[in-house]
Amino acid sequence: MKISVDQTKCCGSGMCVLTDPDLFDQSEDDGTVVLLEEHPDAAHEATAKEAASLCPAGAITIS
Repeated sequence: MKISVDQTKCCGSGMCVLTDPDLFDQSEDDGTVVLLEEHPDAAHEATAKEAASLCPAGAITIS
């Protein structure tokens, strides 16, 4: 699994951080998503997919 984020789409809602703070953080400058782990282990697969589905801006892609 690979996670990609598009910071230009991010609106800073923070749903990703709330869903899995081991994978996502927010920039202190503007609140946009910061990806902490591009290739997480299987234990984070469900929460990564949930974060992508909850993102109101569609800034997270799972492949």
